[in-house]
Amino acid sequence: MKMDYRVMEALEMLEQERGIPVDTILDALANALVSAYKRSRGAAEEARVTIQPDEGEIIVYAQELDEDGNVVREWEDTPRDFGRIAATTAKQVIAQRLRDAKREQVYDVYEGRDGDLVTGIVQQHDHRYTILDLGNAEAIMPGSERIPYERLERNARAKALIIEVRKETKGPQIVVSRSHPDFVRRLLDLEVPELLDGTVEIRSIAREAGHRTKIAVVSHASNVDPKGACVGARGSRVRQVVNELRGEKVDVVQWREEPSQFIAEALGPAKVREVRVDEEEKSAVAIVSEHQLSLAIGREGQNARLAARLTGYGIDIRSDSPLRRPRRDFPPAGRGANTGGATR
Repeated sequence: MKMDYRVMEALEMLEQERGIPVDTILDALANALVSAYKRSRGAAEEARVTIQPDEGEIIVYAQELDEDGNVVREWEDTPRDFGRIAATTAKQVIAQRLRDAKREQVYDVYEGRDGDLVTGIVQQHDHRYTILDLGNAEAIMPGSERIPYERLERNARAKALIIEVRKETKGPQIVVSRSHPDFVRRLLDLEVPELLDGTVEIRSIAREAGHRTKIAVVSHASNVDPKGACVGARGSRVRQVVNELRGEKVDVVQWREEPSQFIAEALGPAKVREVRVDEEEKSAVAIVSEHQLSLAIGREGQNARLAARLTGYGIDIRSDSPLRRPRRDFPPAGRGANTGGATR
């Protein structure tokens, strides 16, 4: 029995355009045809199928096996209507191989791209996850990776950070995030050329997604102000980032080699009068004036908490008032601190 010539032409086209070897598809087709044969009336329990690629000839050989599984007898047993079965099976095998090839292609495109920024169209959004259409693939954003209380409208464009690419049986799964600290880093890369060319470097990031992010930057050129480069003229550069974050506050502070100076910078916009650092304990006491105390601590302790994460020092904030010396301790550890790469 001969296979339809159009099927063979389709196989050759797949090899040329998609790089799927004809032999690979023929092997898969032969296995599928064995299963199809066994479902036919009067079929033997064991069989094999041969396909001659040049002629497109398909032959079914029924087999008799001994107790050890060895072939003791073999005869041709190609069903009369096997051409129709073969054509249908071939279409199914080719379609499956195309899906497999597309999945492999998508995986090859996104493998190793953890930490990259992508833009997609929101296809689905509920309390469990958000699906983004990236054009050539879909990305999933779990609820834990979204900005709290952010609602992404269907068909809206949204940016996200790739945090994992998994190879699964149903195809590659691209996991993205908008709550990761490095999401803010990549957004700034788009707006600040000095970050891309290495003139300015982000040393650390601390973030409470949906509320506030603090970024410590340093300049490697004496004539470039790192804060000014990131903020932009009249705040134009950082404003683009804030818009993408739907109004989340972004504080850019200057990284200092001296811990006491860095801690004072990190507690901005509050003005710190003195910082006493204990290097062994990785802790510090920050002294502020009475009227700066609430600003240094921030709403529900957020400003001080982020400063502790940004610097890596536990910070104890005290008033310089002799009548009132409240004490608030803020440890350095916590979700949202990030000093490099795409890890939490």
